[in-house]
Amino acid sequence: MTKERITMTRRGYDKLQETLQHLKTTRREQISEYMGSALADGDLRESAAYDEARMQQSENEGRIVEIEHQLERALIVAEDASGGIGLGAKVLVKDAKGVQRKFELVGTYEVDVLNGRISDASPIGVALAGKHTGDSVMVQLPKGTMQFEVLSVEYD
Repeated sequence: MTKERITMTRRGYDKLQETLQHLKTTRREQISEYMGSALADGDLRESAAYDEARMQQSENEGRIVEIEHQLERALIVAEDASGGIGLGAKVLVKDAKGVQRKFELVGTYEVDVLNGRISDASPIGVALAGKHTGDSVMVQLPKGTMQFEVLSVEYD
């Protein structure tokens, strides 16, 4: 696997650590109990429950390795000292029709579009990077060009 650094916010890093801890403790224990009950049922050659438990164990261990690798490569980016938009910024913008939208600029592994958490590498993220309150930006999107005015920039 590549050793390329992954930029992320402190909150994203902490959330990955929480997930890793959950997978290593709670989830492993749940799978172990499930596997134990499948073993207690007897014949493993035709045990769908045992096969399911082994599959869950494999998926869990794979996810643990993946998260450990992400955390190992993580580069936590501090907020932009100039007050401009950077990783971790919560941004309120208004489009040309006057519709306001809230975005939070996050690293690629933290994206949650349904909750307004967009990647700093996305077209909107790239266009907003470094901008300040009052700035206008043009964003090239698959459906055409959109213009946004930055109404506010906040960091937690």
